Amino acid sequence: VDELQAIYRDVLKSGEALGVPMPHFKSLKPYVDNPPDYDDLVHRTNVLLAGTGPAWVLFKLDEGLDHILIDEAQDTNPEQWQVVAALAEEFFAGEQEVARTVFAVGDPKQSIFSFQRADPRAFDDMRRHFAARVRRARGEWRDVALDVSFRSTAPVLALVDAVFNEAPAGDGVVLPGHRLRHGVERRGEAGLAELWPAAVPLADEEVPAWAPPTTRAGLDQPRTRLAGTIAQRIADWIRDRKPLEPRGRPIRPGDIMVLVRRRNAFVDELVRALKERGIAVAGVDRMVLTGQIAVMDLMALGDTLLLPEDDLTLATVLKSPLIGLDEDALFRLAHGRAGTLFAALNARAASDPDGAEAAAAASLGGWLARADFVTPYRLFAEVLGADQGRLRLLRRLGHDAADPIDEFLAAALKYEREHAPSLQGFLAWMRAGAAEIKRDLDQTGRDEVRIMTVHGAKGLQAPIVILPDTMQTPSRLPTMLWAEDDAPVWTPRAAMADEVAGAIRDAARTAQEHEYRRLLYVALTRAEDGVCVTGWQGKREPPGGNWYDLVRAGAERIAIPAIDLPGTRAEGWDGAGLRLESAQSVPPRPRRPDEAAAAAGAALPGWARRPPPPEPAPPRPLVPSAPEAEEGEPPVLAPVGPGSMRRFRRGRLIHRLLQVLPELPPERRAMAAERMLARAGDLDAAARAAIAREALAVLETPGLGQLFGPDSRAEAAVIGRLPVAGAAERVIAGQIDRLVVGDHEVLIVDYKTNRPPPRAVADTPALYLRQMAAYRAVIARVYPGRRVRCALLWTDGPFAMLLPDEALDRFDPTRAKPAPLA
Repeated sequence: VDELQAIYRDVLKSGEALGVPMPHFKSLKPYVDNPPDYDDLVHRTNVLLAGTGPAWVLFKLDEGLDHILIDEAQDTNPEQWQVVAALAEEFFAGEQEVARTVFAVGDPKQSIFSFQRADPRAFDDMRRHFAARVRRARGEWRDVALDVSFRSTAPVLALVDAVFNEAPAGDGVVLPGHRLRHGVERRGEAGLAELWPAAVPLADEEVPAWAPPTTRAGLDQPRTRLAGTIAQRIADWIRDRKPLEPRGRPIRPGDIMVLVRRRNAFVDELVRALKERGIAVAGVDRMVLTGQIAVMDLMALGDTLLLPEDDLTLATVLKSPLIGLDEDALFRLAHGRAGTLFAALNARAASDPDGAEAAAAASLGGWLARADFVTPYRLFAEVLGADQGRLRLLRRLGHDAADPIDEFLAAALKYEREHAPSLQGFLAWMRAGAAEIKRDLDQTGRDEVRIMTVHGAKGLQAPIVILPDTMQTPSRLPTMLWAEDDAPVWTPRAAMADEVAGAIRDAARTAQEHEYRRLLYVALTRAEDGVCVTGWQGKREPPGGNWYDLVRAGAERIAIPAIDLPGTRAEGWDGAGLRLESAQSVPPRPRRPDEAAAAAGAALPGWARRPPPPEPAPPRPLVPSAPEAEEGEPPVLAPVGPGSMRRFRRGRLIHRLLQVLPELPPERRAMAAERMLARAGDLDAAARAAIAREALAVLETPGLGQLFGPDSRAEAAVIGRLPVAGAAERVIAGQIDRLVVGDHEVLIVDYKTNRPPPRAVADTPALYLRQMAAYRAVIARVYPGRRVRCALLWTDGPFAMLLPDEALDRFDPTRAKPAPLA
């Protein structure tokens, strides 16, 4: 009761925060089943559409909606259906100017998301609801049965029909009084359905209590034996190039998908067995980041950098791929030492500078030196990148370690955005969070065996599907159940239930079993060409009604015994193998683009498998406006005095005004200049007025107006590569103050705010001539065939100085060295 009241208080508090009225227990149910995250949007929408919100919302929505489409309708929960029903309320009321439609696609046999409150009964209820509405409105209602499978071959579909057309497998999958009959579109294509014997425990061998622990126990557990058998079967298919006849090629690892009901220890056993046989495997579709070996190695390294005197953690790091010492080297280092393992490592490195211990000490020393001065992301990025830690981890752990490594680095970046970056804080944050990563194995693009849960595989398919987790059934019910009137019933144990609660528990158990069978239907129909069903038995007898028994009952009616299946007539395996297959009688299907590319990959030349050489790094860009070592920027004011620290500010403001003001009508320029300078900060009124006067004078001076015409462009960025005689090419990067592009001529203008300005080209600083020569060289390549001229616009005057070509030729950047002075 206390637990229920606490839940109720929390939910009411959440409802108040979300603005959702909760006068009855019925409003409580969705919040207890699913914490308010996405569902709060659904409930707020229902409140809005139920009439408590403004009526114009429904009016505006009704005005703009002609069609409603619902995909995966069997997974739509009751609250989502309420949204659909409210949106379609006026679709079939009275005369309609435009034909309006509701189109829903769903298969109640595939409703497996009850934890998201999906209910196949809601699908049927809404189907009847819309059918009645349409018929009352004298519209057209179509209930179309899609019973032809375009995915699976005949043996797979025959097994599915045989399994679910008999009780109890059909309960909850097939409607009462109906029979399941799949139409086959892939006629004449080879298919396969196999039932392998199940792995069962062997007779226990008595181990004397005094026996030393020289061997690992539990290696002959049924699940371990089954994982090895499946891995060996896959290895045999690939080694023998077993043909995948419908596709006209051998089986590849990417053709195989292993589906389990839960992520359990069997998954780890199977991944290990596949890796031991050299089979590419993508790992599992979900992972706890801190439980991945690659991440554990990186976190152990972080712990060592925080406390090198922790001998056990240091030993873990030394044996990890990041360092790579073997057992013998670690034993020699640790056995008989006088102090800490870290001190022994440094002592061994000093005595043997060329040994593996010296290399290990050097790596750890470098990381220790960096740990206190860089962020966690920077530290681990250097370990994995420049120090080749990623390469070492992938060599030992396989390519499926790449995803955890990338997620670990992403977590380091996220931590730094939200917290002060410290190594100790990051490691504590990682351990406290235990983040779970979901991987989209269908989008990896790699040719690897996929291991997924049936829920995760919904909507996916594979040529060959293997179902090994078939002899366990759901054993627990939620402690919070719901009566027909949506009143909560808390029953943590069956012994605590009264007659009413017991009936509710029985109904919940029946619904759970129905979904368990629908999950089997989804698993079997993921197979395109072949499906293999097997299982393992624990210490206890498997409960009745498990997947393996349901499939065996159906397979025995249509399949034939097969003696070449794994485990047949072998100790530790129970049952006879069964097989149902069809021969290929039509040409193989055309290869998809990915299959054709994979087939062509076998004949790639050697150069295609080698990494490309590094791209030549271009030289540092030459910034024309930046002075070279021997040149200095002429001061716009005296180099000392009260204005020396702000000598560039006046020039930047004038440049900004000359960029913006020409775009405005002349009568608005003075006011715009005043507003812009008012935002410049601490300039006094006199300084602002002087700067505005100087910029406006440029625009008002006769003869300079053509520089700001419609063919001109302000602040034109320019970058390019220029060949240099007898040297590597040069990269030019800069920004032209004003670029005037004509049909036959291009004019480059650069503003200069020096006071006083030079009156002759000969007195112009060399820096400015070099700058304009560089701009001229790049623009000449942008506009070939047009004459390129350069001018300096001195704002103190103002006047424009046209630079002759011979004055710029000496500073041509395509020359190795400047030409000598004449």
